[in-house]
Amino acid sequence: MSDALINGVAGAGGGIIAQILTYPLQTVNTRQQTDRDPSRSSSKEGTLKQMIKVVKHEGWGRLYGGLTPSLVGTAASQGVYYYFYQIFRDRAEAASLNRWKRGVGDGSVGMFQSLVVAAISGCVNVLLTNPIWVIVTRMQTHRKKKALPAPVSHSQDEAGQTAIVEPPPYGTINAVQELYDEAGIFGFWKGVIPTLIMVSNPSIQFMIYETLLNKLKKRRDSNMKGAGGITALEIFLLGAIAKLGATLVTYPLLVVKSRLQAKQGVEDKRQQYKGTCDAIIKMIRYEGLTGFYKGMGTKIVQSVFAAAVLFMIKEELVKAARLLVTGDVKLINVKLKSAR
Repeated sequence: MSDALINGVAGAGGGIIAQILTYPLQTVNTRQQTDRDPSRSSSKEGTLKQMIKVVKHEGWGRLYGGLTPSLVGTAASQGVYYYFYQIFRDRAEAASLNRWKRGVGDGSVGMFQSLVVAAISGCVNVLLTNPIWVIVTRMQTHRKKKALPAPVSHSQDEAGQTAIVEPPPYGTINAVQELYDEAGIFGFWKGVIPTLIMVSNPSIQFMIYETLLNKLKKRRDSNMKGAGGITALEIFLLGAIAKLGATLVTYPLLVVKSRLQAKQGVEDKRQQYKGTCDAIIKMIRYEGLTGFYKGMGTKIVQSVFAAAVLFMIKEELVKAARLLVTGDVKLINVKLKSAR
């Protein structure tokens, strides 16, 4: 089994677990981002209060609306990203080694090269998986309609009581059909421009993560502990710090992307967006700069925790996979050291 495939499968596994643990926070955060009325009371409510409100009025299931396509998207995104990241990383390391043999550089992959590798991997990931995330956004922002009385001719049941008609469930097929009817096949790539720009998020995240990890490894090497001296808890903390830094920088783009991907069925033309630039201009004009940071507190908690869990689980899965393949613990540590 190739190292790229091991990292791809491990990344997908870690991503799925992190997604399940943090999904209710994601749902609330997406609703916060797509709330276009600054005067609405929900814009000022805390995350926990909004979660309770969703459960009270729409049921527990709405907190997990779109979970199935989201898990598919997470597995696909993490698998695609880590697979191509490892491939491009291996090529960058080979190129650096060749330059070192010619007397140029020290043979290691620099920070800028790591940034480029992460960015290219992110672009491939976005182009392949964007349709899944548009569907997830639609399902997360869909609000369950209230039950209505049946038509007059069928308004009473056998006991003489007024019959209530529950709205039909809103599932993946409904979201796909709604999106296609609204914008055709190109609708599945709504928000792709800000999403492509947002590849800087994982790029910044991995740059911070690998920089901190290399410093920690050097400290461990000086203490004669090697890569094996880095614990799962330390990986967890490094992943959290890296994601925090990346989220603070790129959050406004995430809000714009969610606005574009959410259903545009609002009557007010000021809240309908034709594209990325139109969304940015209207948000600045009608909501101010604060509109770009709606729900950021929720997102920081969710994304930092999810990223930390992802990194920790991914590293453990990579170790376990290499142990199954090679049966050599020493080789595992050597590969972990050379993979960064």
